[in-house]
Formats: sequence, structure tokens, C-alpha cells
Amino acid sequence: METQAVETAAAVTSGGAQAPAGMAWQDRYLLNLAPMDDIHREFVSLVNALLVAPPEADLVPLMDALVEHTERHFAMEQRWMEESHFPPTGCHEDEHSRSLAVVVAVRDKVAAGDAALGRTLARELVPWFDNHVASMDWALASWIARTGYAATA
Repeated sequence: METQAVETAAAVTSGGAQAPAGMAWQDRYLLNLAPMDDIHREFVSLVNALLVAPPEADLVPLMDALVEHTERHFAMEQRWMEESHFPPTGCHEDEHSRSLAVVVAVRDKVAAGDAALGRTLARELVPWFDNHVASMDWALASWIARTGYAATA
């Protein structure tokens, strides 16, 4: 799914310079739930854009794109959890709330001039995402498959 957030990320990071290692899409992120897999691909793209942004890049647009994405991403999953009556909604919701609060706080620090913190967040989001997909999102996708709930973006 191409969104303005991904387009912003691509525009900021394109420039032809050799970029450092980033975050690549992994097949282990696939949960066989198309709208979830699509939004996860978008997340990986946004984190990757932060990871490979050249040192002189203004990270604020990338952080803004990540905040917008995260709000939309978590709202979509929240809707699915509520509508499908997902039993551990509270736990998943709590992790989303804490994670979004961190992303927003770091975005504000980046806007105040602490670009290094934005890069640190991007590096830390990689193992967080690995764990979140393999545990909480896997459980949600499995629940949706078992219950036959029609999850839509």
C-alpha cells in the first residue's frame, strides 16, 4: 500500500548516496492476513528510511511519516481486536499505547535537534518489530483466521 508516508520516506532518502545497512522485509513477517502484511511492509519501509537516511538528512519528515503510520497502523489493529472480540486486546493495546508514546516523544526530540535519538529509535524498532510480529500480531492474525472475522484496512 503506497501512502504519503512511504512517499515522503522515499523522497527524503533518495539521492544516490551509498546508504548504510537498513531494515529489509523478511518473509517471517508474513502473517497471511493481507491488510496486516501490507501495513507491516509499510512500517519496514519507514524504519528503513530512517536507518539509511544520510547524516545530513532532516529526519523530521521521516519521523512525521512514522508517527502518522503508527497511529493509523495501531488504530486498524485496535478496530480488528474490538470487532473480533480478541481476548488479549488489553495487552496488545497497552503495547501499542506505550510504543506510540515513545515514537511521538522521539519525534519531538528530533524536531528539537536530537537527530541521533531518531536513529537510535529506528535501530531499536527492528528487534521490537521482530518480537511484536512473532507474538502479539501473530496471535491476532491467528485469532482472525480462526474466527473468520473479515479484517479490512
